[in-house]
Amino acid sequence: MESTDLDWRLLAKRQWPLALSLAGIVVAEAGSIDTASGWWQVPGVLVICVIAVLAPRRPFDAALAVAFSIACVAGYLRFLGVAFEPHFFISGANISTTGAAMATIAVLVRESSRWRAVIGTLLVVGAMIAAEVLGWPVVSAVEYRDWEPDPSSYLFGACIMLVLAVGTGLYFRARDAERASQLAASVAAAQNAERMALARELHDVVAHYVTAIVVHAQAGQMNRDADVLPVIAASGNEALTAMRRLVGTMRDGDSAGPAASSSLMDDVRSLAAESGLPVRLSFDLRDAVPQELARSVLRLVQESLTNTRKHALSVSSVDLELSSGDGLLRLVVLDDGVASGVPVGGSGGYGLVGMRERVELLGGTFSAGRREPTGWTVRAELPIA
Repeated sequence: MESTDLDWRLLAKRQWPLALSLAGIVVAEAGSIDTASGWWQVPGVLVICVIAVLAPRRPFDAALAVAFSIACVAGYLRFLGVAFEPHFFISGANISTTGAAMATIAVLVRESSRWRAVIGTLLVVGAMIAAEVLGWPVVSAVEYRDWEPDPSSYLFGACIMLVLAVGTGLYFRARDAERASQLAASVAAAQNAERMALARELHDVVAHYVTAIVVHAQAGQMNRDADVLPVIAASGNEALTAMRRLVGTMRDGDSAGPAASSSLMDDVRSLAAESGLPVRLSFDLRDAVPQELARSVLRLVQESLTNTRKHALSVSSVDLELSSGDGLLRLVVLDDGVASGVPVGGSGGYGLVGMRERVELLGGTFSAGRREPTGWTVRAELPIA
């Protein structure tokens, strides 16, 4: 989880509240300095605050740098004898340094691995303790001349701030993990939906023409006198066209076939003629059908006729009814064939599943089942948006 590639724009967007807060505290502390030597604390504090603001780029390195800087600042303030009023602890840690240390720990816990977070936090806490120890002889002589501080109260306050820093880091770490999990789930769902859509396209579009090729090839084997090669060649060309259209869909997002023209009835007649089945058509379309809905209806018609050709024997009639009314588009496909034991080209069992998914995605209802005494029925109702 080490965020070493966070660019400057994202860093500024994420860290500006902390930068402004630390800058305000440093300005307030600088305004309270009343000795010439007291200004020596400002450069070191600025370095510590800048490192804390930049910590998300390299959290563990920032923790090491903050710990080293705190120890160095405490050392040279002790050497110069600089004293300032303690706010949180017993002696040598001012508000800005403490805030920068807390922010660095929070970022470290949020971004780094467990062991790096533990090691970095211990180093920063150790540096703060060193600042207290080094600053005590100077500060106590100035600030604690009339009373002695209660170490237990200051230790309790320090523990609270440490828990607050670690808790903040853990909270943001958990939130980041939740967001990553949601993003992964969204990506997986989108990929699955794309795979399902592609599977439907392959099954509905390409399998239709491949089935025609197999059917006519088998007819040619049984009847050597039948001239089936032109039909097979035409079906092969249609299959290639459908494949090219499908590849175009995958590359460019264009819609895959069969394409819907301005007349849904003409498109259905064309599919019925291509199927080679004795289809009887019945139309009662009273409403205008949108292009997207018309394309889905063509897919349903195409798959229904393909299933009849693959799974049924001795088909004497196929009744196809297409009507609209009350805001619904109704499709009914009935055949009187006898179920074959082995479908043409085998069966993956996905035809009805894909049809049902297609209809339900459009907010409609779908049903399919056997007829008595023989045959099969497909019914679909789709809302006309």
